[in-house]
Amino acid sequence: MNGTVVDFPAGVVHGTGTVVDVVPVGEKVGVITDRTPFHPVDPSWPDQPADSGTLDGLTVVDCLVGAVDPDGGVAVDTAITARRGDEGYQWVVVHVVDGPSPTVGSIVDLQVDAPRRSALSRAHTGCHVSALALNAVVADLWRKEVPLDGIGNPDFDRIALTSSRMTPDEARDTYRLGKSLRKKGFDSAALLERLEELPGLVEAKVGQWVAADASVDIETAGPHLTDLRYWCCHVPEGTYRIACGGTHVTALRELGQLHVRYERPDDATLVAVTTVGG
Repeated sequence: MNGTVVDFPAGVVHGTGTVVDVVPVGEKVGVITDRTPFHPVDPSWPDQPADSGTLDGLTVVDCLVGAVDPDGGVAVDTAITARRGDEGYQWVVVHVVDGPSPTVGSIVDLQVDAPRRSALSRAHTGCHVSALALNAVVADLWRKEVPLDGIGNPDFDRIALTSSRMTPDEARDTYRLGKSLRKKGFDSAALLERLEELPGLVEAKVGQWVAADASVDIETAGPHLTDLRYWCCHVPEGTYRIACGGTHVTALRELGQLHVRYERPDDATLVAVTTVGG
């Protein structure tokens, strides 16, 4: 079995695939096809939820990653112990369906819920541009040299991000502000002093990029699930290029209105909530 060919990086929401295996997933059935437009949730970094939709009319209740070992055994989602790149393993998309499983070798119709995909794509792109705008507006708060983002700002997002979660048209990014970040040279206290003005600064920066008609594309190293993919956003200052396995819009104008607010669940944590649409 070869790894699954995925069409979602190109924005595809409908296609056909040949069933190559059927495996149990709890009390339901996991259908593996040779190719798919479905985006699965990644067990190692579950930021973007799985696509929903149908497989030959059956409801796809979840879409997960599977690892096929050299003997043909399939581990799914959090049961996976192999690492990507381990010799002899193939990585596949597992469509969890509610109903009878199709026959191995049959060709099935795969239809993603397109409006939900669009809302998740907006959330994911909005998450990235909000974070990169934040890099720019807090660039003066670094006292030591640190890695830079694609247009030369200290990469606060990359250094401080601990988790990211999307729902349709909303993303929540969690950043650490504690001792370890301060040791790297970041002035967390100064950030908190300007917290009230931060949303306006970030929204204004994103607004500049939208006004410049910034485009977005996905750069892929190959067609399979585990081939590296990069989110590339072309703004007037240059190109942001971030490793990312999610789905996205093709231009920032597709985000509609973008709003950001910042929450502080504790003294060492900052949560950025980005909403888009409208």
